[in-house]
Amino acid sequence: MNDFLNALLNWLENGLLDFSAWQLVVYGLIVTHITIAAVTIFLHRSQAHRALDLGPIPSHFFRFWLWLTTGMVTREWVAIHRKHHAKCETEEDPHSPQTRGLKKVLAEGAELYRAEAKNMETIAKYSRGTPDDWIERNVYIKHSAMGIALMLIINVTLFGVIGLTIWAIQMAWIPIWAAGVVNGIGHYWGYRNFEAPDASTNLTPWTLIIGGEELHNNHHTYPTSAKFSIKPYEFDIGWMYIRGLEMLGWAKVRKTAPKLSLGEVKPADARTLEALIANRYEVMASYARDLKSVCAAELDKIKAEGGKHSERFAQFKLAKRWLHRDVERIPAGVHGQLAHARAASPVIDKLVTMREELRQLWTRTNVSAEQLVADLQAWCRRAEESGIAELQAFSMRLRAVHA
Repeated sequence: MNDFLNALLNWLENGLLDFSAWQLVVYGLIVTHITIAAVTIFLHRSQAHRALDLGPIPSHFFRFWLWLTTGMVTREWVAIHRKHHAKCETEEDPHSPQTRGLKKVLAEGAELYRAEAKNMETIAKYSRGTPDDWIERNVYIKHSAMGIALMLIINVTLFGVIGLTIWAIQMAWIPIWAAGVVNGIGHYWGYRNFEAPDASTNLTPWTLIIGGEELHNNHHTYPTSAKFSIKPYEFDIGWMYIRGLEMLGWAKVRKTAPKLSLGEVKPADARTLEALIANRYEVMASYARDLKSVCAAELDKIKAEGGKHSERFAQFKLAKRWLHRDVERIPAGVHGQLAHARAASPVIDKLVTMREELRQLWTRTNVSAEQLVADLQAWCRRAEESGIAELQAFSMRLRAVHA
């Protein structure tokens, strides 16, 4: 009897594997990382956005793993995410920090998800194309809690009582990183490569933890791209896994972000307009760099004059931060100071005015293609006749853009 009790106590303390502390940490990191990979590759890129097709082996593995480690139902996750894109940062967005507050999304992201998952209208409207086979209907949907219960049993069997802690970390991993950090901070704080029509941001360097999902501004700019990294300094580990699956013949990428190509400078025509619209985010990012460069030159000039702490310096500092953004994305509280900066610099004022005119080439919907081509030609002509070096160089680059 004593031998049995000792064996039982030893099992409760160490489990079947008797792992050391470091081995337990490594195990925890591996299983949570697989979960992140399943979310970003299967749920997000493949199911929600159809950016890639997955073969039956990885698809069934990811479905099983997510059932085991999260209890999430594919159609629910996909529907909620698609609605997030369709209603981004409106009152109907299921988890926007812009409308619900950052604190709520960070602290109650999982609760917001569960509440929206009960909205049958959302599920019916946005879940089309998700798995609907026998195992999905009779196991993964019908018994969604059974998987995480099985995971608890596995962890306790393998590691003893400490398995409870590992299981708790597994259960919290997606609510913290995906529901909280990506959906919360990823629409509130970080850097932006592109002027996407929302407040999405990139959160590098957390890529190893959240599988590339931190490149959220890139994703909202090109939502159907299977690859989230755009700039040379960005790394998308999820894309690395996708490329590995491709080499095994288990995945096929359907779409990635367009790449801006420059060719011979020629008069702007319909093909120039087509290429401009297709690459508008990259084009505007280039324009933003020019505008910020001019603002930086003004700041250097003011510093050389000894006005580093002047009101004018503060105005141009704000100009460098905000004037390259769409006007609806600029905080109302800084509009006055930005107006003073524009009034003090005819060059910056001209750059901002022509930026908005350029943006109207793809924001106006009631204008014919022929008129838009004529407007583009007129824009290039005014830019090259402006006497502003940055505008002249930008127009030449614009006329070299091709699809």
